[in-house]
Amino acid sequence: MSQRKHDPAMADRVQSDVAAARQALATERAVASHRIAQALGLERPEEAALAGVMSADGAKNQVPVLFVSSSMPVETLRTYAGQLERVGGVMAFRGMPGGMRQVAPMAKLSAAILRIDPGCDGPACAMRDVQLIVDPLIFRQHGVTQVPALAMVPGDPTKPYCERDETSPRAAHLVLGDAALSGLLEEYGRLGGKAEVQDALARMARR
Repeated sequence: MSQRKHDPAMADRVQSDVAAARQALATERAVASHRIAQALGLERPEEAALAGVMSADGAKNQVPVLFVSSSMPVETLRTYAGQLERVGGVMAFRGMPGGMRQVAPMAKLSAAILRIDPGCDGPACAMRDVQLIVDPLIFRQHGVTQVPALAMVPGDPTKPYCERDETSPRAAHLVLGDAALSGLLEEYGRLGGKAEVQDALARMARR
């Protein structure tokens, strides 16, 4: 093995393949998000928010990201969505129910979570201003194996895959537990992230 020579062409080919794979994953995510938005009858600004390709407050340093699962009760997810809306947070799923090519189940779940009136039906329904992202990479980066879990992620956690990698900034702490968002934020502060959650807790306190 020590006699093996470094092949620059092979290294370039590997880097090219990795970049292509990331781009393909980003494209698949964008297409899936577009299909979900179409199924929900959303216009382009709302579609972009759902896809996680733009941020309502890009200058924000720390973004509350709540890791969840489609297996959680819808009422619990709806409650979290209402709380996340108040702090400009993001709800992250590892994958889509039924797989990335099965859009209808995720569209139905997204509608159930985001619609302010659960009894409303159709594209005219008012929706919460909360970003939902489907992102297995952010789960892997933070070692999330159970949900719900909270992390204060530096920068913009909704960037496409092709703009991030395993070395992208990640949260300093991870809080696990089935608790209200305020409780998760308070626990994050007790773990040493008091400065990171200060703004979010202040928003939660406002009525």
